[in-house]
Amino acid sequence: MGAAVSPKGQWSAGTTEVSRLKNSSFSAEQNLPLIRGSLSAAVNIFTNHSLDVNVRWLAVLYFKNGIDRYWRRVAPHALSEEEKTTLRAGLIADFNEPVNQIATQISVLIAKVARVDCPRQWPELIPTLVESVKVQDALQQHRALLTFYHVTKTLASKRLAADRKLFSDLTSSIYSFACSLWNHHTDTFLQQICTGDEAAAANSLERTLLSLKVLRKLTVHGFVEPHWNAEVMGFLHAVFERLKQFLECSRSIRAESICRDHLEKTIILFTKVLLDFLDQHPFSFTALIQRSLEFSVSYVFTEAGEGVVFEQFIVQCMNLIKMIVKNYAYKPSKNIEDSSPETLEAHKIKTAFFTYPTLMEICRRLVTHYFLLTKEELTMWEEDPESFTVEETGGDSWKYSLRPCTEVLFMDIFHEYNQTLTPVLLEMVHSLQGSTNVENTNAILIKDAVYNAVGLAAYELFDSVDFDQWFKNQLFAELQVSDDRYKPIRRRVIWLIGQWISVKFKSDLRPVLYEAIRNLLQDCDLVVRIETATTLKLTVDDFEFRTDQFLPYLESMFTLLFQLLQEVTQCDTKMHVLHVLSCVIERVNMQIRPYVGCLVQYLPLLWKQSEEHNMLRCAILTTLIHLVQGLGADSKNLYPFLLPVIQLSTDVSQPPHVYLLEDGLELWLVTLENSPCLTPELLRIFQNMSALLELSSENLKNCFKIINAYIFLSSSEFLQMYAADLCRSFCELLKDITIEGQVQVLKVVENVLKVNPVLGPQMFQPLLPSVFRGIVDGERYPVVMSTYLGIMGRVLLQNASFFSLLLSQMACELGQELDQILGNMIEMWVDRMDTITQPERRKLSALALLSLLPSLNSVIQDKFCGIINISVEGLNDVMTEDSETGTYKDCMLMSHFEEPKATEDEEPPTEQDKRKKMPQLTSC
Repeated sequence: MGAAVSPKGQWSAGTTEVSRLKNSSFSAEQNLPLIRGSLSAAVNIFTNHSLDVNVRWLAVLYFKNGIDRYWRRVAPHALSEEEKTTLRAGLIADFNEPVNQIATQISVLIAKVARVDCPRQWPELIPTLVESVKVQDALQQHRALLTFYHVTKTLASKRLAADRKLFSDLTSSIYSFACSLWNHHTDTFLQQICTGDEAAAANSLERTLLSLKVLRKLTVHGFVEPHWNAEVMGFLHAVFERLKQFLECSRSIRAESICRDHLEKTIILFTKVLLDFLDQHPFSFTALIQRSLEFSVSYVFTEAGEGVVFEQFIVQCMNLIKMIVKNYAYKPSKNIEDSSPETLEAHKIKTAFFTYPTLMEICRRLVTHYFLLTKEELTMWEEDPESFTVEETGGDSWKYSLRPCTEVLFMDIFHEYNQTLTPVLLEMVHSLQGSTNVENTNAILIKDAVYNAVGLAAYELFDSVDFDQWFKNQLFAELQVSDDRYKPIRRRVIWLIGQWISVKFKSDLRPVLYEAIRNLLQDCDLVVRIETATTLKLTVDDFEFRTDQFLPYLESMFTLLFQLLQEVTQCDTKMHVLHVLSCVIERVNMQIRPYVGCLVQYLPLLWKQSEEHNMLRCAILTTLIHLVQGLGADSKNLYPFLLPVIQLSTDVSQPPHVYLLEDGLELWLVTLENSPCLTPELLRIFQNMSALLELSSENLKNCFKIINAYIFLSSSEFLQMYAADLCRSFCELLKDITIEGQVQVLKVVENVLKVNPVLGPQMFQPLLPSVFRGIVDGERYPVVMSTYLGIMGRVLLQNASFFSLLLSQMACELGQELDQILGNMIEMWVDRMDTITQPERRKLSALALLSLLPSLNSVIQDKFCGIINISVEGLNDVMTEDSETGTYKDCMLMSHFEEPKATEDEEPPTEQDKRKKMPQLTSC
């Protein structure tokens, strides 16, 4: 390779080139010639094996990033075709990179170039790779195969129709070679492992894995109707044979063997081939349904898998069964004639396989084997109870974890074949009647598993299980068994009740359940207490929850939940208990007031402790929201803690706002709605609003609600301090905002005019000319026009002098006579009256126009008929007949003595609700 270079020399040579690369990115305009040579320099660096590895690594990354910036023809400062041709040739000149990490990055960057150029501008890439994987040199063969995989993976990910056609053509030309390559490496590995040559076998296994990855992409994405291709179906059938060979091979490979990890990866990759093919080509998979089910059930639910299966393989096999059982392509329509022949054929195969004996064995095996708590789980229960309670459920956890996978498979199979499996499960339940001997650990674990199954299948068992009787006759008694060895059953029974509470549980039994929950919240085991808290949340959150039944237990429950919150230490568990507390506070509302003292004292400490845990702080904010709603006007006692929390959560200059903003805004809003008066601290928080309005995010609606709350709370103080800033923000917002957003801004202005008709128009004067112009020009959106007329109606009716000034200003701006512009406005107002749908706004417009009639202005007199006509229509809208006196009255009039009333099902009015009534009363 030439003369040896000292490490110092290597570093010097490399860093000179790297400096050149760095300089090329500082100013694209000034360094255009440098850019055009920088990628060539990068290739020279990372292909020079004598340079320092770190320098070569930086060069590879620079080249990879440069592809996104300069490679496409439409990119600014794009590379010339001549340079790209040179670079492409240099990338595939040889495949002898000795460092694995750099070799992987080179493969990835070749794939990125291929995504843009292959096959049109780079037709030689695939032939070169095919020839390179045939060579005898082990390193070159592996690197070429690695590149072959990344190129295939990248091309397979393209989704445009033309690109998919190109990939299909490519697949057709290389599929036979890919199959033979995979078979060759697989056979070589199996021969070498039999002879005990582990080092050689490990190399062959790695090539088997790479060639299988290539085949996976080609098979799944390279064919439109793969079932018509004999090679494809031959490969997929061969997967089952190879799987059996590899599983048997795993018996002889020790856990510490260098082959073990790659062997398990290859076995998993086989199953991924089947799963991906089923997902992308369900009808083409029909010919494989029978074999897939036989294979999976055999290894997962019979003795055939003992000693060879491992957890991830079991998960994959169960996922394969689940996808076949639940696949909508295999479900006939209710009207059989509407189903395709392929669907009927697949359904026939499924039905023939899932016989009663097969289903019964699967069900029993799932419940009595896979549902059992393992030694590892029981150990975790004892050593780390909080981690034990954080179950891995929801989302896609069933795709990767064994317990969620087994439970989801059970639910899907039970749903599909519930008539067959219901008697099987009920028989298992009946065999476990009565209490279980605490000495018999296995019997306790079996009962736990069966109860788990009954909870998972609750909706399917609705008509088959009298849960109320079962609760009274057995389950309640099992909750009373206090022996520590019986805690799995106590935990499972209270969980089971939580699953059934919304399915079938009589309201009359709720007090008995509350009694049981109260007792279990004092259980000696932490896991049982946490599970009980979860069931309490499900119970109070249920549609049939009645506050009167719960109130006798409220004080003790709340105290016990608070003690649990203090006891747990992990962030996730504290969040969970806080959510339970929030739910209880929300459902009992004002009834919580006597019992929240301890929580109110603890939350500031918890907030301080959770400084690094923003999700826990979100849970605290949610709790505070419900707490403020429950306390009502008394929430002012929380202000020393509450207001700094709102300040931090809604300050966009503080990093935590990313997590806390949404809940912080809601807390800000409910605090204002329940505030009896405006305090200086509460007023000061509004400094955060300008930055929030500039964000123009999905939180704008809440921002407008907060502004409205301030206006109704204390308009004079608030507007004197913030009106100017608010007006500027609104002017900026209206330049670029949706129609709905415009309406929200204008409604805020309308509320200002409603509560402060004298100063309001002056404070928001910069906004009013655009409103006036919108009316005169005939705004085309009815909802916007309606709001324009509402604003102008209030100005005209409640501040006639300001309206005259505005009219003069508009006449000046538009260069028209004052009478002419007034006439145009009245004419458009009368014409668009029908766009106003709310009766109160129609009444407002009618009153505003009627207020003009005393004037002797001839323009107004000319519009007399139109004004009287819409006024009569408005009067007709708001007049209703009094059933007692037979006379008509204005339905919108309110007495000063009326108090807002709430029914038992409604929440009591907030301070904000009361304040909103005041402007309406004063305007009557």
